[in-house]
This record gives sequence, structure tokens and C-alpha cells, in this order.
Amino acid sequence: MSGNAKEAILIAGRLSAQAHGYGGLNMRELAAEVGIKAASIYHHFPSKADLAAAIAERYWQDTKAWLEEVADTESDPKASLRKYPETFRMSLENGNRLCLGSFLGAEYDDLPMPVRKQVQTFADVNIAWLKERLVEAGLVGEMESEARARAIFAAVAGAQLLARSRSDITLFDAMIESYRAAGLIPA
Repeated sequence: MSGNAKEAILIAGRLSAQAHGYGGLNMRELAAEVGIKAASIYHHFPSKADLAAAIAERYWQDTKAWLEEVADTESDPKASLRKYPETFRMSLENGNRLCLGSFLGAEYDDLPMPVRKQVQTFADVNIAWLKERLVEAGLVGEMESEARARAIFAAVAGAQLLARSRSDITLFDAMIESYRAAGLIPA
């Protein structure tokens, strides 16, 4: 049961953080949602910072696994790159939430150091995956790959932020298509 409670806390915490950020992560509300006492959360996570770091770590691990699955199932690296924006779109589809890495990144100055490290890792995982696909696809050389990967990551995250602020997923789709038309992401 203890493992189930910990997992339930992580899941509920992720959804809360994607909707409200670190500042909106409320231990009492999470406990009520999971159906446990607030003190029980502290059994699994000694502090809010520990909980947020665990949520952010799980988030980048899940993202990395999804990206690896995309790369494994798509034989063409350009097809993998075309599929990349879907990971951000999924958050919008799930209650108009933001990517956790983006939301926490916006709160960076107010985050405890362990959470900051996980936010940085999220960005690093995305950029490394994009770099590899860009080089495999022959779209850029190794020297240009990091700048292009960062541009794609920032553009897709920005499209998500704008779409969320309007509660309009079609805006996200339109922006992704404009990136494709401009050649940032393969069409």
C-alpha cells in the first residue's frame, strides 16, 4: 500500500504542478486528492522540495522514455522530429496543462536547488535527443546541432505556452505547422 500511496502522490503532484507550478503545489490538497492524511505525504517526501524534485525527475524520465520509443519506432529520424511536438501537445490535451519542465522553468528563481537540477535535466534530455535526430537526419552538422535543437525546444515550448494562455490547442497546431513551413522542424 505504501508504494501505491507514493505513486498516487507523484501522479497527483504532477498534475497539480502542471496546472499550478511549484508555488501551487499544496500538500494538504494533494493528500485530500489521494485520500491520505497530509502527514502521510511527509512519510514519502520529507519536504515540498523533495516531492517537487521527485515529480520533476519522474517527468523527465517519462519524457526520455517516450522520446526513445519514438526514435525506436520511427525508422526515419525526420519522422521522429515531426513527432516531437506531440509530447508538448499531450499536456495541452490533458486539461490545458503546461509541460512541467516549462512551468517549473518559469519559476526557476523560486525553486529549491534539487528541483532546479531536475528542470535543467529535462531541458538537457530534450536538447540531446533533438541534436541526435537532427544529425542523423542530415539536417545539420554536429557543430550546428545544439543551436538548432535549442531553437526547436524553445519554439515548441513557446507554442504550448501561447496555446495554453488562449485555451486553444488549435493555436499550438498552427504554430507547429508554421515552424514546419519555415524549416525549423521537418515537414
